[in-house]
Amino acid sequence: MSLLANFLHTDRRCLTKFMTNMVWKGFLGFRKFKKRRERGELFPAFQFISVTNDCNLRCQGCWVTSDGKKEHLDIEKIHQIIEESKKQGSYFFGILGGEPLIYKQLYDIFEKHQDCYFQLFSNGTLFTQTVAQRLRKLANVTPLFSLEGDEQVADIRRGGNNIYSRTLKAITNSVENRLITGVAISVCKSNIDMALSEEFIRMLHEMGVLYVWYYIYRPVGESPNYQLALSQDEIFRLRNFLVDGRMKYPIVLIDSYWRADGEPFCPAAEGLSHHINASGNIEPCPVIQLAAENVADGKLKDIYENSEFLSDFRSTILQKTKGCVLMEDPVWLKDFSEKHNALNTSQRAEMLRDFENAPIVPSHGSCPNIPEKSRMYRMAKKMAFFGMGAYG
Repeated sequence: MSLLANFLHTDRRCLTKFMTNMVWKGFLGFRKFKKRRERGELFPAFQFISVTNDCNLRCQGCWVTSDGKKEHLDIEKIHQIIEESKKQGSYFFGILGGEPLIYKQLYDIFEKHQDCYFQLFSNGTLFTQTVAQRLRKLANVTPLFSLEGDEQVADIRRGGNNIYSRTLKAITNSVENRLITGVAISVCKSNIDMALSEEFIRMLHEMGVLYVWYYIYRPVGESPNYQLALSQDEIFRLRNFLVDGRMKYPIVLIDSYWRADGEPFCPAAEGLSHHINASGNIEPCPVIQLAAENVADGKLKDIYENSEFLSDFRSTILQKTKGCVLMEDPVWLKDFSEKHNALNTSQRAEMLRDFENAPIVPSHGSCPNIPEKSRMYRMAKKMAFFGMGAYG
């Protein structure tokens, strides 16, 4: 079955919402973002919202502190974030956790904002047929399921039991209900052979998955496991796989690390996207758990415009690296946070101290420029940010 056949299998309302809310409004929103940036105005093209930090798994390299205080972002604050973003032409939002399906008012978000499009990041263990049926009726959500390894690797990586089979069941539930279904994989040493295999792509395509989003494993959180981090050669191998795979596989392969010409970049440093955590703190991205502002401080537009922390982060990082500063220079990040009196939003009192002792590991910035071969992907990356944000 071709990519087009899988795409056309999608429920008609879901397909219509995707084309209007995601593709068309996303294109217009990105144009508005570029014009804002030319004027020196600061408001991201996309935003990622962690509705809760509660989760039913304990994954290696996750930034969420499993034993910390359980927080749930107030639903009215979420509505406010979305409404203010729409005024800036931003209609796409990534919904994160923890596990967002734990958030009791989750469907109220999707129902109230039918003019928006949402990407739901889920581990899949709670994604039942009932959930899939509700999302099909809403039609403005694409589930993105984390698939971190096979039967042996997944349980270790995710801190649970039978995670691989439970995630595959969630994918099946989503596809059977004709949702635009995606799979995410954080590529590390224990799953790189699976992630970059033709068998893996073929299996997902045959299941009806439309897109695979590749991240590079970032050793963060209370269980960072630096031994899983990719080497420079392995990142080079990943980049080549993506470039070549886009020419031959009947599935969309997404990254959020490289431009059309192969130049690496940091979406947060570009101001393309930022992250709002479950306490309302505005962070550069989910893995950099530092904030100087909160959504409760006033109008979102004014907060972004007046944030010295985010402004300085953007300008300084662009001079320092095109990769991930958390991986390449965690000591600098500690010093930067102290310079701005930024709040440690991780619920781990030792986080900044750990930065001093953290080993330096390669990020996507270490990869030489490898231009896209696919004309479609080159066009998409030039016209709009194809990776849709800075989750990875």
